[in-house]
Amino acid sequence: MKIVNITFPEEYHPSKSAVYAHNELFIPASSDSIWYWLTNATSWPEWYPNSANVEILNQENNSHLTENSKFNWRTFNTNIQSEVKEFEENKRLAWVARGLGLLAYHSWLIIEKDRGCLVITEEAQRGFLPKLFGFFIKKGLLKQHQIWLEGLRKKAIAQSV
Repeated sequence: MKIVNITFPEEYHPSKSAVYAHNELFIPASSDSIWYWLTNATSWPEWYPNSANVEILNQENNSHLTENSKFNWRTFNTNIQSEVKEFEENKRLAWVARGLGLLAYHSWLIIEKDRGCLVITEEAQRGFLPKLFGFFIKKGLLKQHQIWLEGLRKKAIAQSV
């Protein structure tokens, strides 16, 4: 299991979770640009096809996630309620997600390197569905998170801030 500086709450630690997925991608863009698009949650459906109906609940007139943001959205054909738990600008973002039969912790880490950033995303899931269908869920997470990273790379390179 590859865990790189991701801070999981004890109840979501990968060793205690039914599903754990790790993806990473080098993005030749600034951490500012990557952060802008990663936190611009209401834009996700435009460039990450596995997301829809993103609505930030506790912020008016803001499309970006901030510290303690609560948001609803749809992913993997499931309605999800999420709350930001880690927010370190240009470095790390994580949220707890709740959906029918699952609890998840999804974390992002941006590590500055020469000529860009390494972006790591990890997710740990527990609950009824991950216990029953863990193999299939993990396979789907790995595929979709890679698509998410690749979409983030395209946005951060093409439309830097």
